[in-house]
Amino acid sequence: MPLALLALAVSAFGIGTTEFVMMGLLPNVADDLGTSVPTAGYLVSAYAIGVVLGAPLLTAVGSRIPRKKMLLLLMALFVVGNLASALAPGFGWLVAGRVLAGLPHGAFFGVGAVVAARLVADGRQARAVATMFLGLTVANIVGVPAATLLGQHLGWRATFLVVTVIGLVAMAALARLVPRIPVDDHQSLGREMRALGNRQVLLGLLTAVFGFAGVFAVYSYLASMTTEVMGFGESSVTLVLALFGIGMTLGALAAGPLTDRALRPTLYGSLAALAIVLVAFRFTVHHQAAALVTVVVLGAVGFMTTTPLQMLVMNKAKDAPTLASASNHSAFNLANAGGAWLGGAAIAAGWGWTSPMLVGAVLAVAGLGIAAAAGLLDRTAKRTSRVIAAGSPPPSGQREVSPSSRASGS
Repeated sequence: MPLALLALAVSAFGIGTTEFVMMGLLPNVADDLGTSVPTAGYLVSAYAIGVVLGAPLLTAVGSRIPRKKMLLLLMALFVVGNLASALAPGFGWLVAGRVLAGLPHGAFFGVGAVVAARLVADGRQARAVATMFLGLTVANIVGVPAATLLGQHLGWRATFLVVTVIGLVAMAALARLVPRIPVDDHQSLGREMRALGNRQVLLGLLTAVFGFAGVFAVYSYLASMTTEVMGFGESSVTLVLALFGIGMTLGALAAGPLTDRALRPTLYGSLAALAIVLVAFRFTVHHQAAALVTVVVLGAVGFMTTTPLQMLVMNKAKDAPTLASASNHSAFNLANAGGAWLGGAAIAAGWGWTSPMLVGAVLAVAGLGIAAAAGLLDRTAKRTSRVIAAGSPPPSGQREVSPSSRASGS
């Protein structure tokens, strides 16, 4: 594994910690700032909105900046945003700090995914991207629980100060380990915008918006569910969050090779499994042992959707993948914002703490439907083009795999 992937994973660890730690801190922030937990949930949405706005904007602005320099600039903005969150004098300022911290997220992962894919040989691109994403999953095993515990004992401001330090460490790792990767001569903002307009890219982004929203409809309120429904004490919140992170890591480890082998089947299977697990969680949440197992499985199937969706939009954008890759993280965080909002709305409507699970299941099914429709359209387009080119129908049983898999004959 190239050491540059380690630097990207360290950066992802910092980003994942600040993105997900708010779920564990919602009760503490709400108490400290005198608001309700559903209202504090807007802080999850605020970060997500920053990602949605920043991914296309910062990627466009940096389209001609060398990749390593771009990664460093984005991580510097991440540091400023988290420092601003730590020093926020009130709820409104904290919302602003969360938006600022979220701005570089999508662009960083968009550029980082392209860099990761270029660092390895054909046939291993999805695994390289999944390795970078492992930083996100490890953040949920170590970073988020530790930061939540820190916030519970020393206050939530201490959490964001620690994340600021992590960002500085990540900048040092990027500067030391990532090689210089120049911007391709043919790369331009116009070319990236045209690639983003590809129908399959747009459908992939829409799949991410609906499918991944199912995860955040529940995860955003997992800390409160732990104490209000599962019957655990506040000290157990870190354990539950760590279990979710373990599930995410298992999902990321499985998603890389599965995506390299068969992209769309991996996507279909993960979305279908997500819907099933969310429905099951509605019943298992009342039994502590079963609830903990379900949390692990939920993290695994939820995160298994990320790598195939990332590779799908990069593949369909062809030789201008950076903006599409970054926009995929806008889609994921639009899902985060939408899922958190819908889950909170269900709770606020008096439907109970378990209502976000059913909301999430409906969203996952919607994502699966969009993914299946996109796959059908893609197969139809390929069959039509081959008939026109060859004058005969293509062999039956075609399945889509990533370009690296086709190169290896899988």
